[in-house]
Amino acid sequence: MHDTAHTHGQHFFALYWQPHFKNVVELGSQNINGSLRDHAPASASYLGLDTAPGAGVDRVVVPGATLPLPDGCADVVVTSSALEHDPCFWETFLEMVRLLRPGGLLYINAPSNHAFHRHPVDCWRFYPDAGTALVAWAHRRGAEVELVESFVAKPAAQGWSDFVAIFRRPGPPLLRRGRLADLGETQNSFDIEAVGLQHERPDTFDMRALANARQQLQACERERDELRVRADRTGSELRKAYEAILALKQESEALRQQLLSVQPASGRTGTR
Repeated sequence: MHDTAHTHGQHFFALYWQPHFKNVVELGSQNINGSLRDHAPASASYLGLDTAPGAGVDRVVVPGATLPLPDGCADVVVTSSALEHDPCFWETFLEMVRLLRPGGLLYINAPSNHAFHRHPVDCWRFYPDAGTALVAWAHRRGAEVELVESFVAKPAAQGWSDFVAIFRRPGPPLLRRGRLADLGETQNSFDIEAVGLQHERPDTFDMRALANARQQLQACERERDELRVRADRTGSELRKAYEAILALKQESEALRQQLLSVQPASGRTGTR
């Protein structure tokens, strides 16, 4: 799990966990450099599912198969850095929605950028409208779910720009202690209590970083060109100075020779 995925997961539990919640199911739970389980309250009953055994995996599931859990068994379902590796993530989304109790929450974190990384495949990146598209897909398939908030977050040191979305099975009134999108620099944010996208931008964080790097490169090139002009000017001035010094040396040598030719005659005159 990369740096920002870990942080967003921590913020999700801090803002959205409610005292009456109990059961948490994680899809893609193998602990690789950290786990969402780290942030779940100690009182939670946590079940980690993954397609292979490993640290943090309580039950191995078959990729693409129906999850071996009953309908409405979970208050919270979470998945992070996993759906990009799922060839049919939209079907998996329906399965995760199926597990939710009324009022239950589904937290998804998936990359919107960065390197190709197979585990065992790497199929998808997620753009800002992915959350609303998944809700539309669920409604077509007869599943009731709503999007609470979604956003694309600024990368940190490891370079991943996370798409984060929180969904909810309709039920009791939504309770939360704030918006996840407000805890960092985000763009193209959707919120159930707002109209339209917030901080809407067509350019991604990577595009702006590249544009900034190009501006810095252009500034360096301009400075280099200015230094070359100054160096050429200084070199020309140095050549002129050297030529002037050489001319002075030649003139000095001519005067010295002239003095040497005059001194013997002066000496003879002085002895008479």
